[in-house]
Amino acid sequence: CLSLSPRCLPPSPPPALHTCQGLAPCLPEEGQVNTSGPRLLLATLHPASSSSIDMDRIFSALLLSLLLLLQSYGACGAPPQPRGTLCRTKPTDLVFIIDSSRSVRPQEFEKVKVFVSRVIEGLDVGPNSTRVGVINYASSVKNEFSLKTHQTKAGLLQAVRRIEPLSTGTMTGLAIQFAISRAFSDSEGARVRSPNFNKVAIVVTDGRPQDGVQEVSARARAAGIELFAIGVGRVDMQTLRQMASQPLDDHVDYVESYSLIEKLTHKFQEAFCGKSQNQTALFQPGCFYDLLRSKWMSSFALFSSFASACSGGLGSALDLVFLIDGSKSVRPENFELVKKFINQIVDSLEVSEKQAQVGLVQYSSSVRQEFPLGQFKNKKDIKAAVKKMSYMEKGTMTGQALKYLVDSSFSIINGARPGVPKVGIVFTDGRSQDYITDAAKKAKDLGFKMFAVGVGNAVEDELREIASEPVAEHYFYTADFRTISRIGKKLQMKICVGE
Repeated sequence: CLSLSPRCLPPSPPPALHTCQGLAPCLPEEGQVNTSGPRLLLATLHPASSSSIDMDRIFSALLLSLLLLLQSYGACGAPPQPRGTLCRTKPTDLVFIIDSSRSVRPQEFEKVKVFVSRVIEGLDVGPNSTRVGVINYASSVKNEFSLKTHQTKAGLLQAVRRIEPLSTGTMTGLAIQFAISRAFSDSEGARVRSPNFNKVAIVVTDGRPQDGVQEVSARARAAGIELFAIGVGRVDMQTLRQMASQPLDDHVDYVESYSLIEKLTHKFQEAFCGKSQNQTALFQPGCFYDLLRSKWMSSFALFSSFASACSGGLGSALDLVFLIDGSKSVRPENFELVKKFINQIVDSLEVSEKQAQVGLVQYSSSVRQEFPLGQFKNKKDIKAAVKKMSYMEKGTMTGQALKYLVDSSFSIINGARPGVPKVGIVFTDGRSQDYITDAAKKAKDLGFKMFAVGVGNAVEDELREIASEPVAEHYFYTADFRTISRIGKKLQMKICVGE
């Protein structure tokens, strides 16, 4: 709706807003009433009476919408708050245990420091919130700084930059024991074990330890320390599993090289700020920070965009084709997660001959059409076919797959309907072994709406090349296959099929 008649207004006005804890935006506490701003102004213009409650509510919503619509760009054009100010999780004592043995080259160690810094940047740092310490180890252990040393984010980041590698052996067990007896001690700034505090250690290593880790890790976990294990390169995976807390799927991560470790930043930022970051939008007075679109919007613009996400809503016609990477790097257990991701999107569609149609193509060293558009007329049959899909397990010819999408998937002979919007979702976990530029450009030139989803070792430049404009709204990345369901939720909204 473009007018501001009462029938076009959102179901209810947005909640009252106030500012708490400095500049961090927040909602009113439970039971708190806002007695200022638009509602107080309305009381002057339109006194309420028992016979005009409904009309008062209509005019209240109308006036509030008008005020929000008249917000200047300056109010909503500012960049979002630093990610740490949005965290509302309980306080955490966090200790990084980083391997700087001789197998870790100096330039690789710099990448570990970048990873540590990026995680810190996403935290709410302070003596009463999250405290951070760093242990550096090789044949010996060096306490770079304790939980009590730096109480500001700036101080922590400067201290991380000054860390130098030790370049000797790999005594991982010794480092974990140091964490138990020293780093998480009261004298070093750790808080008393309590349900109100998290105690977390993140171990980063690239090799096989020269001492035992199983028993000492068990003692750490028994002491209430949650252990995450990150392995790089030729690390011993069994060692990672011996160190990590349960469930192992959530606490063990692997990357092929140090150049990829920064991609795990997203996982740990989400782990520490999960509750806040999973919200669709965050408030600031008169504005929302929309996490789906990664930008500030006026409250009225946001309500309007949700109310009319696409013409026709859930029932509009759509030809949607998934282009799925089945290369050997995906691995069978992750391929099953990809299937669930596909069916998550399918669940939100209205599938019929006149509404949404779905096609599925898998690629590796070759391209295989699993089923064309229109073959299945309902969600149940589509989901059953997705579950039956077998894993190809070869190379990564993304360019060849994109060419197939352009030449065949959206052709009339394969079930595409003239005049119906065409959407392609390309899913990949690594660098393409062939050239993608021409096919990616042709898909967009033909008017296809292209989304690119990358996991693990996916290359950001390739994702951006595949994605439609605006690129930032059409490509997604996560370091971990286990978190792709979150991308599924965002895609549902962006392709106009979500709730």
